[in-house]
Amino acid sequence: MVNNEIKNLVVIATLIFLMLPIALLIYVSLYNVRKKKYIEEKEKLRLANEELIKAQHEIREQTMQTIGTDLHDNIGQILSLTALTLKSIKSEEPSKVLPKVNAAVELVSRSIQEMRLLGKLLEGDQLVAKGLDEAIKQEINWIEKSGSYTVKYSQIGAGPIVVDANRDLILFRIIQESLNNIIKHAQATKIKLTLSYLPDQLQLCIVDNGVGFDTKNLVLTQNGMGLQNIQKRTALIGGEALINSSLSKGTTVTISIPYS
Repeated sequence: MVNNEIKNLVVIATLIFLMLPIALLIYVSLYNVRKKKYIEEKEKLRLANEELIKAQHEIREQTMQTIGTDLHDNIGQILSLTALTLKSIKSEEPSKVLPKVNAAVELVSRSIQEMRLLGKLLEGDQLVAKGLDEAIKQEINWIEKSGSYTVKYSQIGAGPIVVDANRDLILFRIIQESLNNIIKHAQATKIKLTLSYLPDQLQLCIVDNGVGFDTKNLVLTQNGMGLQNIQKRTALIGGEALINSSLSKGTTVTISIPYS
């Protein structure tokens, strides 16, 4: 009996000693897998943060360029006209004094309105935080001021109760990139933009009636670089960008993003 018990103990001890290295190998293997996954997730987060920061800087840069251009071309011109109107007032022509003063007052009022619009652009990230709808309307406002485009914008469905400012910021940058491509390359006169909040996703559709292009040669063109940026940024927030275009038939950019 004693010998049998000793043999059993020896067998059990042997099995334990054999199992310990195996268990240790399994533990180390699982640890390495988890560590690798953690490093990959950390790298993805780092790249996402870098892309977000880049998008923020690009938006600020584009905003400042817009402000600089408007100050020079629009508000500067209005104030110059105001100065010319006031200088043209002559005391020996009393009947013309009041109309000219009224014209100068109207010009000053217009410049104040323009300055208020510029102030809204300076809000930067806060504009996006107020919702995509408000940000898009402000962007369209600047495009329409040129008088070169007829822009039709509509929002379908109610936006989310909780706003994801980071995701909306990147999406807003995608919208800016799309509109910028139209202005630079499309030779369009009409732009239609639809923002749809569906049950499980957000869908953005931008259509122009421009000259279009051959999607097969997309990489070879300067326009292609902008469209590739759109696809890259859309993928960054887990979405998909579809670009349909043909020569002389305009372009349609459709962005679909998971959005609860």
